[in-house]
Amino acid sequence: MQRRLKRSLLFVGAALAAAFALALAIAPLARPLIDQWSRADVESRSRLVFNAVKDQLKRAMADRDYERLAGIFESVALDQRILAVGLCDSTGLLIKPTRLMPATFSCDKVARSDAASFSIISSDGLRIMVSAFPVTERTQKSYFVILHDLSFIGARSGEAQTRLAALLAVVAAIMIAAAGVGFALAFRSWMNSLRRAVQEIHPGSTAMDPRRDLASIDEEIKRLLRALEAGRVTIGSAEIDWSPASLQRLLVELMPEAEVLILSNREPYIHNRIDGTDTVEVQIPASGLVSALEPVIRACGGTWIAHGSGSADREAVDAHDRLDVPPGDPAYVLRRVWIDDDEQDGFYYGFSNEGMWPLCHIAFVRPQFRDEDWRSYRLINERFADAVIEEAKTEDPVVLVQDYHFALAPRLIRQRLPKATIISFWHIPWPNAETFSICPWKEEIIEGLLGSTIIGFHTQFHCNNFFETVDRFVESRIDREHATVTVQGHETMVRAYPISIEWPPKALDGLAPVETCRAEVRHSLGLPPDTKLIVGIERFDYTKGILDRMRALDDLLTREPQWKHRLVFVQVAAPTRSRLDSYSALQAEAIALTDQINARHGEGDYKPIHLIVRHHGPADVFRLFRAADICIVSSLHDGMNLVAKEFVAPREDERGVLILSSFTGASRELSEALIVNPYNTREMSEALGAGLRMPDHEQAVRMSSMRRQVRESNVYRWAGRMLIDGATTRRRQRILDISGAR
Repeated sequence: MQRRLKRSLLFVGAALAAAFALALAIAPLARPLIDQWSRADVESRSRLVFNAVKDQLKRAMADRDYERLAGIFESVALDQRILAVGLCDSTGLLIKPTRLMPATFSCDKVARSDAASFSIISSDGLRIMVSAFPVTERTQKSYFVILHDLSFIGARSGEAQTRLAALLAVVAAIMIAAAGVGFALAFRSWMNSLRRAVQEIHPGSTAMDPRRDLASIDEEIKRLLRALEAGRVTIGSAEIDWSPASLQRLLVELMPEAEVLILSNREPYIHNRIDGTDTVEVQIPASGLVSALEPVIRACGGTWIAHGSGSADREAVDAHDRLDVPPGDPAYVLRRVWIDDDEQDGFYYGFSNEGMWPLCHIAFVRPQFRDEDWRSYRLINERFADAVIEEAKTEDPVVLVQDYHFALAPRLIRQRLPKATIISFWHIPWPNAETFSICPWKEEIIEGLLGSTIIGFHTQFHCNNFFETVDRFVESRIDREHATVTVQGHETMVRAYPISIEWPPKALDGLAPVETCRAEVRHSLGLPPDTKLIVGIERFDYTKGILDRMRALDDLLTREPQWKHRLVFVQVAAPTRSRLDSYSALQAEAIALTDQINARHGEGDYKPIHLIVRHHGPADVFRLFRAADICIVSSLHDGMNLVAKEFVAPREDERGVLILSSFTGASRELSEALIVNPYNTREMSEALGAGLRMPDHEQAVRMSSMRRQVRESNVYRWAGRMLIDGATTRRRQRILDISGAR
């Protein structure tokens, strides 16, 4: 027995010695192994990032758009594993580095190095790996550089070795009872420890078995962070074909089972009786908001909550004020909310359109602010917020609040659905703080909007105006670097999302070819086939510059009378807000000015201006656009103006000239248009002359570029960007909730 025990002890001792010798032999390999895997992972991630943004980089560099470059770099630097991003240009100058770029970093080593990645040491001792990717710019090379802080590798290696030492003690205890079994368990445990260390830097590695309740929480956090990263790559990819299918797929991937609600004053479909008869006609309103949002809700499904304004709207809904739309091909639910005439006078005509509309457009029409209008505005905002609560089937819906009619609604919804993702989009300009100070209830409007998760504007200029206004009138913490505002612990992102149209527009289905449309429109107007056709299409609104474009045509015909009988200007203007004096006066003035110009330059049957005051459906609008030689958009101030983009969409022939006001958001995207100051009559007149004389090849170059812009940055991309940012905030909140549960 003693001999057997001795043999057993000798065996155990030998096994222990062998186990320790093996562990000591393997231990030094942990650090270089993890170091090698970590560097390979960092290099791979860098290549993925570069491939995702390289096309955007090339376009921004070709356009010399350094602000767009800065935006790309900031987006990439959101990755927690990336220290800094920048561009080393062909002269060795570092362009638009992100804020954590080490002061000692120099582009000289990038130019001298033959390797795609190399390590440097910063002034504070950080070990940094630099990945440099060449970006061809004409005949010279610039380098897109990504800096990674490698200090985590040492920490993970030390952690692995610490765990290894602990496991050796466990191995010793186990091997006293069963050396062979103990050795096997020790080796497997050591491998699991090493795997866990590597998993921290490589999320795609095999998940570890849970050994405690918190392990599942840790895994959930990692999964959410990976989803956030995937979202950033998705929106940054230039290869994505943004369509209803890709938007729907994005929503499913980033916000599975998310409920989408749209809140707006204007409804997408209106049921009206024709001339007081029992015959009901379904109309699509002439609204840029509707034309932008309707394709989105068709793609995503959900519920659209809007004011039921049609004369037959009540008869069309069920007992819960709902109906399925579009007619004949239902894709979502329309929930109508009712507003009586007195409430409409105060909420819509009064505060919204006699107060906020002229205030934000700075169109030199004095804003009117009345206490009774404000009371109606608050009441209707509360009613629509109640409708959102009624329609919401979950505690965290995605609510898209639209425009200046519902500035108070986000906060009202937030109070009752604190987990909701509320994305508010302001479709009109946001003025500077000095102008906005005119509004007596400015603080309530700002605080109402800041109940949103995200507030979107058409341009960065409007975002900057909003920050300035918040800073001046509301106690808050503004982080301009990350574009957020925090009030009473709630953080709101403020972003620029240039709105667009669907591509291709649904109204083009079945529309005749360009040449056919040209012939049909000229025939219907009684014009010779070779007549140059100039069109303007919008609502009758004093912000659209309708009178200004008429005066420009008058000036052209006065200076260049040879155009008489050779051109016709067709102005289509849908009546709107005619109960307001400023709108009815505009319509009367436009009719009078048309008569004056026609009397001055007309002769016999020839009239240079055809003013058509009625609503046109989408198919009629696109037929006119296909027939036109020139489209003029002379807005005195506009958030975006989708008419400009709608003119471009149906021109497969790559012909036609767009004359575009510099005071539209669209002018920042459609730079190939003839950009004009609508207040300068002579400048617009000369642009009309230039457009009439522009050769076909120049028209083709300009139109091709604008069509590519509208195609790539269509309404689905607009919605996708907002939904991705919304998904990011939802997942971050879930991470905070999960972490709080620990």
